[in-house]
Amino acid sequence: MLTHDRLYTLEHYARIRPEFRARVIAHKKNRQLPIGAHATLYFEDALTMQYQVQEMLRLERMFEPEPIQEELDVYNPLIPDGHNWKATFMVEYSDVDERRRALARLIGIEKKVWMQVDGCDRVYPIANEDLDRETEDKTSAVHFLRFELTPQMIAAAKAGAALRAGIDHDQYREAVLVAPAVRASLVADLA
Repeated sequence: MLTHDRLYTLEHYARIRPEFRARVIAHKKNRQLPIGAHATLYFEDALTMQYQVQEMLRLERMFEPEPIQEELDVYNPLIPDGHNWKATFMVEYSDVDERRRALARLIGIEKKVWMQVDGCDRVYPIANEDLDRETEDKTSAVHFLRFELTPQMIAAAKAGAALRAGIDHDQYREAVLVAPAVRASLVADLA
């Protein structure tokens, strides 16, 4: 969980921002998981959320405790707690018309994403706890997912079990083996 004392002051952040940003970008490379050509999970953690908060504070020139706490209250729920993975799920089509058609076809896709620790059941996410992100006509291109893991799954992942991810939607079926660097980053989130 991020707290005020873990954040940089605006002045200090201005001095270290280029190095901090480079560190976060490198870190994020091992927290992205494409699932097929048009869907990606971007796994969040304390560092990715600190970057988001720091950038918000910088852009809005926030330094008062109350608005800073409001930002922390928004972003802290996106940090995994040691028993789950939390991710921003994006449905990605570069062509606007193709994206519009796809989002109409892919209603419910966020509930069909899964993670699996080898030897364990698939885990489907708790999706969009903050607000509903679909209508009867289309889904959103962005969803927030939480994958809750059992103690057995955590133990197996920490012991080296392979990780897989996929989507079981009628209009989008894909499965991938999680690459070693991404796997290592995700296992580091577990208690």
